[in-house]
Amino acid sequence: MTANKPGQVGAVLVVGAGIAGIQASLDLAESGYYVYLVEKSPAIGGTMPMLDKTFPTNDCSMCILSPKLVECGRHLNIETITNAVLEDLQGEPGHFKATIVKKARYVDPEKCTGCGSCAEECPMETKDEFNQGLGERKAIYKLYAQAYPNAYAIDKDLCIECGACVDACQAGAIDHDMADETVEVEVGSVILSPGFQKFDASALEYYGYGRYANVLTSLEFERILSASGPFGGHLVRPSDKKEPQRIAWIQCVGSRNCKIEHGYCSSVCCMYAIKEAVIAKEHAGHPLDATIFFMDMRTYGKDFEKYYERAKKESGVNFIRSRIYDVNEAKDGSGNLTIRYANEDGSISNAEFDLVILSVGLEPSADVVELANKLNIQLNQFNFADVPALTGVGTSRPGVYVAGAFSGPRDIPETVMQASAAASDSSVILSAARGSLVKKKEYPPEKDVTGEIPRIGVFVCHCGINIGSVVNVPEVVAYAQKLPGVSLAEEKLYACSQDTAGQIREAIEKYNLNRIVVASCSPRTHEPLFQETLREAGLNSNLFEMANIRDQCSWVHMNEPEKATAKAKDLVKMAVYKASLLQPIQSVSLGMNHDALVIGGGVSGMTAAVSLAKQGYKVHLVEKEPQLGGTARRIHTGMRGEDVQAFLGDLIAQVNGNELIKVYTGTEVADVNGFVGNFVTTLSNGEEIQHGVAIIATGAEEYKPAEYLYGQNDRVMSLLDIEGALSAGDARVSGAKNFVFIQCVGSRDDERPYCSRICCTKSVKLALKIKEANPKAQVYVLYRDIRTYGFFEEMYREARRKGVIFIRYAVDNKPVVEADGEKVKVTVTDHVLGVPVIIKADVVGLAAAIVPPAGNAKLSKFFKVPLNQEGFFLEAHMKLRPVDFGTDGVFMCGLAHGPKNLEENISQAKAAVARACTVLAKESIAVEGKCAFVDKRKCVACGVCESVCPSKAVSVDMKEKVAVVNEALCKGCGACASSCRSGAINIKGCTNEQIVAMINAL
Repeated sequence: MTANKPGQVGAVLVVGAGIAGIQASLDLAESGYYVYLVEKSPAIGGTMPMLDKTFPTNDCSMCILSPKLVECGRHLNIETITNAVLEDLQGEPGHFKATIVKKARYVDPEKCTGCGSCAEECPMETKDEFNQGLGERKAIYKLYAQAYPNAYAIDKDLCIECGACVDACQAGAIDHDMADETVEVEVGSVILSPGFQKFDASALEYYGYGRYANVLTSLEFERILSASGPFGGHLVRPSDKKEPQRIAWIQCVGSRNCKIEHGYCSSVCCMYAIKEAVIAKEHAGHPLDATIFFMDMRTYGKDFEKYYERAKKESGVNFIRSRIYDVNEAKDGSGNLTIRYANEDGSISNAEFDLVILSVGLEPSADVVELANKLNIQLNQFNFADVPALTGVGTSRPGVYVAGAFSGPRDIPETVMQASAAASDSSVILSAARGSLVKKKEYPPEKDVTGEIPRIGVFVCHCGINIGSVVNVPEVVAYAQKLPGVSLAEEKLYACSQDTAGQIREAIEKYNLNRIVVASCSPRTHEPLFQETLREAGLNSNLFEMANIRDQCSWVHMNEPEKATAKAKDLVKMAVYKASLLQPIQSVSLGMNHDALVIGGGVSGMTAAVSLAKQGYKVHLVEKEPQLGGTARRIHTGMRGEDVQAFLGDLIAQVNGNELIKVYTGTEVADVNGFVGNFVTTLSNGEEIQHGVAIIATGAEEYKPAEYLYGQNDRVMSLLDIEGALSAGDARVSGAKNFVFIQCVGSRDDERPYCSRICCTKSVKLALKIKEANPKAQVYVLYRDIRTYGFFEEMYREARRKGVIFIRYAVDNKPVVEADGEKVKVTVTDHVLGVPVIIKADVVGLAAAIVPPAGNAKLSKFFKVPLNQEGFFLEAHMKLRPVDFGTDGVFMCGLAHGPKNLEENISQAKAAVARACTVLAKESIAVEGKCAFVDKRKCVACGVCESVCPSKAVSVDMKEKVAVVNEALCKGCGACASSCRSGAINIKGCTNEQIVAMINAL
C-alpha cells in the first residue's frame, strides 16, 4: 500500500456506473470521501436494469437496483457525470489529475423534467440498444424509464434537427448547439468499473444468430421477460409474436472456446440460463418445455446448487449434457429451429424448438481496452485487467483499483463485494484526507403535525407490468381516493424512481399532506428510500406506511387478477387506517465507538484487521487457536502459483507490527451486549472489549470424510493432506505413479447440498503440480461437473493437454475405493463407454467439502445474526448486501460466508472493511426510534418482558417496580408487547391501536 502523504486529495474517481461503480461510490461517500462517478452512457445503472429477475431470490432486478440509483443520484458527496469518458490520468496515488470529456447530450439535465413530450414529437426512430434491438427508440430518448439522471439525450447521428423537440419542450431544456466539455478534477485514487460487453454470437455462424429470427441471445431474452421490456413481459417470440411451446438454451457461446481466443469460462452463464428457464416457465400460460444444453453445469456460488436442483425437480427444467454441432431453421416455414447435437455416448440427436437462446459470454469492450492502454493498466491475454496476485482489486498502476467484470467475468454478489473492496483499498491510501471534501446534507425543518387532521397521500405503483399486469392499479387508486383521511391518491409507473420521489415531495407541499402511503413492493428494500423522501419534504420519516402489493398480490396471485386487485385494495385500506394513527417518532442519537472487533485470525480476518488499522481505526483481533493463520497454514501454493506461506508470513508480521491491532490468540467470544456503535464483548479470558462494529471472519474447516477409506488407509488423503505431503517430500506422494482425485466428497449431497466451489480447481492445480514433478505419473480426476470457472478454465485445459484423465461419474453410481495390498483399487463407471474402469492407485485424493465451524452457532446467538441451513452466515441480501447482516454494525467475510478461494476471501475481507467504515466514519449513530415504551400505570413488574426480549433491551427496575426500555438496544420486534399480560408495553410506530385499526379495516 502507498503511505499516507500530507495534502492528499480526499476524492475518488470511479469510472463506470454499473452496480460496481454505484456500490463503490456509495461506500466511499458514506466513509467520508467525495466521489466523481463517470459514466459513458446517458444514465447510470449499467447492464442490471436490462435484466428481469435475479436468482435465487427472484427479486426484480430493477426493484432492488432502483433504491441505490436514487441514493446515488441524490447523495451530496457523489457527483455523477454521465455521457462522459476519462481521457487522461496523470500523477501518483493521493494526487491524481484526471481529464474528463463530457460529451454533449444536447439536453440540459438540470432543466429537463423527463416528461417525454420531445420524444412523442420526434419523427426519427432507430433500434433501441437498451432493449437489445427488439424495440424502437426516438432520436431523443431516455435510456430506460427509471433512469438517473431523469433527463433525455439526443442521438446526433440520427437527429435531423427538425426542431420538433425544441417546440415540444416547455422547460427549454434542449440545445442543439451544446458542445463537448473538458473538465479536470483532482482525486486521490481511481476505481475502474467499466463493466463488460456481451459476446457477438454472429461470430459463430453454426448457431444461426443473425440469420434466424428465433435465435436470440440471453440478454435479448431478458428484455422479452422483463416487465419494462418491448413486449411488456409477455413471453412471445419476436418473429411472429407467438407464445413458444419449447425453448432451448445453449451454453458456452463465446466461452470455453479457444478458436475465438475466449478460452475462459464466463462464470455467470449457467446460472442465468437456469434462472431464465425457471422464470420463462412461470411466465408461460401453458406447460413450457425448457431445455438447457450444457457441457458442465457450473453452479458453484452460494445457494446456486440448490437452485439448480430445484430447477430440475420442482420447475421441470430439462438438462442435456451434450456438444452442439449446429442450429438450423425448420424447412416447413414455421420458424422453428432444429438443434443437432452429440450425446455423451457419441450418438447424434436432433431436437426441434420454437426459440433458441444463446447463453453468451462476457468480454471487455474495445473502449475498455483503449482506456486501459491510455492509463497504462496491464491486461491479461483476454484483455481483462491483470489483477496482481492476492490483492483482490489491485492493478499494475498504484492507486488505481478495479471492480466488477473488468477484472474477469463475475456475478452480481461478487461484483458488489469487489466494488466495496476497491473502496476499502482507496480509503487506505487516502485515510489522512478523510472528510476533507465532504458536504453535510441539510434537511428542512420538520413540520409539526401534532393535532392535525390526517391528510394522507396514497401512491400506487405499476412497476411496469410487475404489478400492473395483475393488479388493476387505476381501480385501486380510485378505491383509495374514497378512503377516510385520504386527500390525494395517484398511480405511478415506478414509485421508486428519482422523478417520482420529486413528485411525492411536490405533492406533500401542494396538498399539505401529513401522512404518506406507498403501495408497491417490499419494504425490506424500499422503505428507507421513501422515508428519506419524507425527510426531504419536511415530514418525520415515520409518518409513512407501505403496502406490499407486489410480493403479496401480483406475485402470489398472478393467475387471479380479480382476487389480486381485491387484496391490493384491502392492503391499501389497512395501510391507510394505520397511517391515520401514525405519530412522529424521533430517532435516538448516541456516541460512536470507533474501535472494531474482528473475530477470526485467518487470512480474511487478518486482511480486515490490517485494512482497518491502516485507516486509523483500533482493532481487536480474536483468534480461538494458539496462533494466527487459520486454514492458510496448510496451503503452500495459490491457484495462480502464489507462495502462500510467504504471503501469510508477511500478513502475520503486519498484524503483529501494527500498534493499532491488539491480538488475542487462544481466545473466544464469551458474550456480546450492546448495539451498533456501542458493543461490549466479553472474551473467554474475562477481558471486556468496547467496539463500534464487528467483522465475523471465523473461517471454515475441511470435511473429514467417512467414505472412501479415509482415515483407514494412509494412501487415501484429502487435498490439503496431499498438498502438505507434496511440500514435505512425503515418500507416499513423491514416489507415487498413479493418482486418483475424487470430486464432490461431502458436497452436493443430501447433507450438504452445496458446491464447495474450489475443489475442482484445487484438484486440477495439484494434478499439474504432480505432472510437473513427474511427467510420467498417471493422474485421474473423477468428477460430476468440472467447475473451473473464470480464468481457471485455462488450468483445466492445460491439465488435459498434459495427459490428466478426467472421468465423469454419476451421483447414483459413485466410485468404489478398496484396499489392494500396498495400493488402492478404485472402480468407476466410464460416462462414455458405460463400463467399469479399474485403477490401481498409489494415492487417492479426496476433494473434501468445506464445512462451517461449530462455533458459528454461538456467534449467531451472540450477535443475533442468522445462519443458513448449512451453518454458514446468512447475508442481509444476497445480491446487494453480500457482507452485511440485518443486525446493524456487524459484517462477515471469507469462509464464514461460504466456500471461496484465497483471492476471493481477501477481496471479501476488504469489502467488509469498506462497509464497516461507512459506520465508523460517523461521529454519532442514529438509532431508529421504533422501540418499545412502557405505560407505568399498567406495569406490574412481572418480568415477562425482560425474559423474552432477544435484544436484552428491557429490564425491570425493582426499586420503581416498573419495566424500563433501553431505546438504543430495542429493535422494535414486539416480543415484549405480545407477551405483556397487562398490556403495559407498546411499540412506537406499530401500536396495539394501529394494529387493531388495520384489522378493523378488513
